[in-house]
Amino acid sequence: MHALTRTARMTGLFYLGNAITGVLGFLIVRPQIFAADDPNATLANLATHESLARAGVALELGMVVTQILAAVWFYRLFRTVDSSAASGIAAFGLVNTIVGLVSAALLATTVEVSVDPVGDAAANVQVLYLVSDNLWGVGALFFGLWLIPMGWCVLRSGWMPRVLGWTLVGGGVGYVLSAFIRYLAPDAQVVAEALAYPASVGEFWMVGYLLIRGVRRQVLDEAPPTVHPPTPVAS
Repeated sequence: MHALTRTARMTGLFYLGNAITGVLGFLIVRPQIFAADDPNATLANLATHESLARAGVALELGMVVTQILAAVWFYRLFRTVDSSAASGIAAFGLVNTIVGLVSAALLATTVEVSVDPVGDAAANVQVLYLVSDNLWGVGALFFGLWLIPMGWCVLRSGWMPRVLGWTLVGGGVGYVLSAFIRYLAPDAQVVAEALAYPASVGEFWMVGYLLIRGVRRQVLDEAPPTVHPPTPVAS
């Protein structure tokens, strides 16, 4: 297997892991624990489903690990295409991991409070979940920002379809705008969610392309066996 294809598929594998842990954590586990309008129900869910709540913490930690690995491998994949943009992908991806770490700590605290109550336990766990939710809400800025240089690298490299590159760039811009709309216009949540859809399309398309194709075959015919030649140093 060509080194470029191997790097692309490893990147796709880590990106897929990030998507799976995210879907399981946000769409499966969190709704079974967090009752947005009922703190007592949230506390009761934590007490009744402690193992599930702990799994939710583990999934957020899994998102952190896979996000870090995806960020590093995207840098490895695109650094010879545009080192600045590749560094942007890595930097914004690492900020996303900080969001995940803080959120995981908040969720871990809700489990501890449910087991060993402190003060008004119901109110405390509800606030912790709300902070976690809003942490991901403001973190949408960096989820969007990391897609923009990713799309730019797709466009510059010619390794993937140009439509994919533009979808990632447009999706990234939409994701950033959705973060502002969520807080500036709380009655326009439908618009905020709609702006995030292109990002989801671009991300899943990118994952699939990396895993299935890697890069375009004609690129491999033109590329040297070593995918990352040393960068010349100006004298």
